[in-house]
Amino acid sequence: MGLFLLWFFFGIGIIIQAVYLLAIFGRTAWFNSSSKSSKNQNPEEGVTVLVAAHNEFHNLKTLIPKLFEQDYGKFDVMVVNDRSTDRTKRLLEEMMAIYPRLRSVTVKYTPKHVTAKKFALTLGIKVSKNDVILLTDADCMPTSNQWIRKMTAPVREDGRTFSLGFSGYAVKSSLLNRWIQFETILTALFYFSFGLWNAPFMGVGRNLCYRRSFFMDAKAFKGIWHIEGGDDDLFVNQYATGKNTAIVLDPEANTTSIPKETWKEYLVQKKRHLHAGKYYRGEDKRKIGLFPLSHGLFWIGGLGLLIYFGISQQWEQFSAVLGIILLRSFLVFRIFTSASKKVQGSATPMNILVNDFMYLGYFWVLGSVSYQAKDIQWK
Repeated sequence: MGLFLLWFFFGIGIIIQAVYLLAIFGRTAWFNSSSKSSKNQNPEEGVTVLVAAHNEFHNLKTLIPKLFEQDYGKFDVMVVNDRSTDRTKRLLEEMMAIYPRLRSVTVKYTPKHVTAKKFALTLGIKVSKNDVILLTDADCMPTSNQWIRKMTAPVREDGRTFSLGFSGYAVKSSLLNRWIQFETILTALFYFSFGLWNAPFMGVGRNLCYRRSFFMDAKAFKGIWHIEGGDDDLFVNQYATGKNTAIVLDPEANTTSIPKETWKEYLVQKKRHLHAGKYYRGEDKRKIGLFPLSHGLFWIGGLGLLIYFGISQQWEQFSAVLGIILLRSFLVFRIFTSASKKVQGSATPMNILVNDFMYLGYFWVLGSVSYQAKDIQWK
């Protein structure tokens, strides 16, 4: 009975993993960027770049000049100063004297039963001059001066409501950073691949575009005001469809964020991100959950079979199981390497095979803790 269960787990894991790696993630890994052309109907519609910032003096000092290097004619920048106690307000006043298209609004307090970042974003969107809103964070940097043009093109030119972009993290030489690179590419494989399959379910607020008019018609964050986080993925999860959403898979349309330096900081951040997942639609939970479930079954069954056949010295069966594990490992390596090149323009160091095994504990342990957490907060 035990041997049957091991084969059953291993077999189910192989089948589902093959579907995800080849049929789903392969859409991103082997994406053909020339397969779609823009209609180019309204290339110069105004865009508002929106940044919600809480005590982000140092990051804004670098970001704001960088934003005004963008090669796009009609845009302004709106910074929502959310209850900052550092020198953010003075910096914004000085910057507005230098950059006439920089605007700011200040949040002095957050109403009860409303989460801080959603309130800040809502206020910023309400007072924005333009209907096309491009969101990013204060600790993010556009990877090129074409960021605005390329990220907003599906909304401006093709009539889409949402365009979903990639936001990576700066590369550093540490085990934590290589895990961050791996997990960020895996997340992109999920939401890009399903988006390319006309079944979008999330986006990241560090690089997200949608229309102000749609946001207002949807009554802002109605139904998710009380949830910490989710201003990006839950909002997209509620309203994105295959018809109204586009994936922007172009290294020039990316942003790059400052990565966490310690495991403690990273785990706090990821707990907030994973917590929002409990509020996804049921079908989207299944999209996400089937991959780690099959991943776990594959490794439990595979390692169990290797141990059993090794002890009983059944080397033919041992070799067959080991061969399947090595084949999957090769496929995972190729998928992640290719996806990194497609998404970022280059393959970042991420210890792919080691981190693939570490993912066993990451999803089930941190995911379970995040699902039940009640101490989630933005800043």
